[in-house]
Amino acid sequence: MASEEQKEHLTQFGKHLLALRKKQNLSYRKLAQNCDIDHADIRKYEKGEINMTFLTMIEFAKGLGISLKELMDF
Repeated sequence: MASEEQKEHLTQFGKHLLALRKKQNLSYRKLAQNCDIDHADIRKYEKGEINMTFLTMIEFAKGLGISLKELMDF
């Protein structure tokens, strides 16, 4: 079970991911088409409900057309 601090990190990252997606005017489905992540899971990541793997982070960066460094700069 994640600690409160870990949950807060997930929530903050999720908000950042949401902002990046909205900045590019991408729907869940469009972002999912750009990367190998199910559209239903994107919502869960943005809400901070699930932790992601390094490979998932790479897919999000690819799908958003940004560097992994930019994705992690939140």
